[in-house]
Amino acid sequence: MAKGARENIKLKSTESDEVYWTRKNKRNTTERLELKKFDKKLRKHVAFKEAK
Repeated sequence: MAKGARENIKLKSTESDEVYWTRKNKRNTTERLELKKFDKKLRKHVAFKEAK
């Protein structure tokens, strides 16, 4: 059975300990992901970076 290129990744907030889980294609996007998402604890949009 072939293994797909998509893997689960953890996005960690830069300002609090909030975490999002998402999936990305590791073949097409080799660099680390950084997105602006809503932080529920701070109640505002902040940058979330891919964590190991």
